[in-house]
Amino acid sequence: MTAPQRLALDGAALAANWRALSKLSGAAACGAAVKADGYGLGAHAAVARLLAAGCRDFFVSSWNEALALADARLADAGATLSVLHGVRDADMAAACTLAARPVLNTPAQVQRWRDAGGRACDVMVDTGMNRLGVSPGDVADGLLDGLTIDTLISHLACADEDSAMNEQQRTRFAALAGRTSAKRMSLANSAGITLGGDYHFDLTRPGLALYGGVPVAALADVIRPVVRIEAEVLQRRMVRAGETVGYNATWTAPAETQVAIVNLGYADGYWRGFSDTGRAFAGDAVLPVIGRVSMDLVALDVSEADVAEGDWIGFDPDLPRAAKASGMSQYELVTGLGQRFDRHWHG
Repeated sequence: MTAPQRLALDGAALAANWRALSKLSGAAACGAAVKADGYGLGAHAAVARLLAAGCRDFFVSSWNEALALADARLADAGATLSVLHGVRDADMAAACTLAARPVLNTPAQVQRWRDAGGRACDVMVDTGMNRLGVSPGDVADGLLDGLTIDTLISHLACADEDSAMNEQQRTRFAALAGRTSAKRMSLANSAGITLGGDYHFDLTRPGLALYGGVPVAALADVIRPVVRIEAEVLQRRMVRAGETVGYNATWTAPAETQVAIVNLGYADGYWRGFSDTGRAFAGDAVLPVIGRVSMDLVALDVSEADVAEGDWIGFDPDLPRAAKASGMSQYELVTGLGQRFDRHWHG
């Protein structure tokens, strides 16, 4: 049984995006965030293609995500997996069994890991974002002394903006060089890579840009779209001038209009913000979204297109443009893609 909505996923574009970001990372290794099930596209399939492209450092959020990748054979390829949220008490059985490193974030996590034997780990240091991480003061006070640390990590709060905070964080992070046993240091995300070599350290950690997002203008001509929503037309109908379409009658036909009702809605992650602003395509013909997007259905003006019941319609794959149309962030658009989609990879 196939679903009436699917994601067309371009594996070649995913690999090309990683290679482009790796080149921009200069001498630093380039990793990949594959959390949130590969930003909603499917972590297993994304990891396989990123491995083939040359990526060897992968990041997930939690131990259930690490467990889901336990059969990805990362170690066989010489790759590693890090768990960004560290270790709770409830995680320790998995953390001591799976071939993944915790990114320790708090003094309590550091102690928990020491008590369990203290094998190799990563550590997050808060350099100003005030989200996760031990403090530079903790480091100076010896909190990490004796730990076997692979990578010391921090995270930029404003990498997608021209903010003085970027340099403040970079300076604080750079001051930690040689203060721990860490083999490597890592600061830059997708946008951070574009800030220049001083931000690259030993390892960069792109996420959104791998999957077709463009967080800063400097990547606009570098990053290729990876995901396109496609959905099947359920019905084609004629709407007379003056009649309305959809909930709350927010759209009124200015003239006799041919309308396609399509199997897609906000339950799939095609958000209500696309109401009267989104667009789809049938070949080269642009099909505007009309009326309010509902849970399972969306209406399109197909007056200028040869579209019939059972045809498949492609929705706008340009994440920056879709974000502007919907009022949602590019992150929300890609990670919010629902489980009702069949996911079809090519390339």
